[in-house]
Amino acid sequence: MSIRYFQSLPRASTESLSGKVLAQVRKEFGAEVEPFTLHLPVPELLAGVWMACRETLLAGIGRRDAKEVVAAAVSSLNRRPFCVDAHSIMLLESSGNDFSELITDGKRELIADPFLRETAAWASATRTPGSLILQKPPFTPEEAPAFIGTAVLFHYINPMVTILLGPSPLPFTSGLPKRVSMQMAAWFFGSAIRRPKEPGTSLQLLPDAPLPYDLSWAQPSKPIAGAFARFAQSIERSGAMVLSAEVRNAVGNAVEKWNGSDPGIGNRWCEESISPLGTADKTAGRLALLTALAPYRVDETIIRGFSTHFPGDDKLLSALAWSSFTAAKRIGSWI
Repeated sequence: MSIRYFQSLPRASTESLSGKVLAQVRKEFGAEVEPFTLHLPVPELLAGVWMACRETLLAGIGRRDAKEVVAAAVSSLNRRPFCVDAHSIMLLESSGNDFSELITDGKRELIADPFLRETAAWASATRTPGSLILQKPPFTPEEAPAFIGTAVLFHYINPMVTILLGPSPLPFTSGLPKRVSMQMAAWFFGSAIRRPKEPGTSLQLLPDAPLPYDLSWAQPSKPIAGAFARFAQSIERSGAMVLSAEVRNAVGNAVEKWNGSDPGIGNRWCEESISPLGTADKTAGRLALLTALAPYRVDETIIRGFSTHFPGDDKLLSALAWSSFTAAKRIGSWI
């Protein structure tokens, strides 16, 4: 198992926090997939991202296939083919249909199921604050924390995958070989998808934490609020150990002004934001800002610059996680 830019992944003993998380992942998700295991350098982050996923996508109120549509549509919106393919597999098993091409080709209106069609449209609008469909979502208020939580989760996961993983979890990326691979993968994950999941059972992995105000959309669901509160606390703690207050303030200010659009060609906006920072903090600020707002621009040069001053897989993961989650929370505030 190889994660780009990481030196190695630590082994997880059965009794360790990571071991307990991975045991749940294998049982309830179906396999130790890379979007989870890339968090292994910081066990609390691994636990947090699993809890956020389990309590929304897997165990939250609402149709599983519709939440898989959210995951795939958000990933398509963010141009993350790895996550589109991964959750199209889950959607294929949970619904019997593969809507990946309709979603990625912008043909959502051809999805026959009205609820899935409207859900795909809603998820595709989550980077457009003020969109009418965000004000009138297709799901019920009771279902809202699970659907919003799934969207926020994948706005977090997508940049992490873009930077640290390859283009697809499948051995083939097009044509008949890809369709066959998807069918085989859907069959493999089938038993885990169908297994009943009691809400809240993952919360024991991390201690209780207060729910931040910018995650208040989760409040109506105790399991989802508990999961995101714990995840947010683990991210804030790990981020603060690597990124200075000055860096976090610079990134936070830029994200607060962000309207969901791509920053465009050039990095002037980034360099202006980090200009008051010292040399080491500039490398951290550059990585953090690009991760939050333009993750496709994070390359080996950006990573090397950061790692020169902040060596270690745990520090790189912490910086990426904090930055990506900061942007995801911002999106959550307007959906």
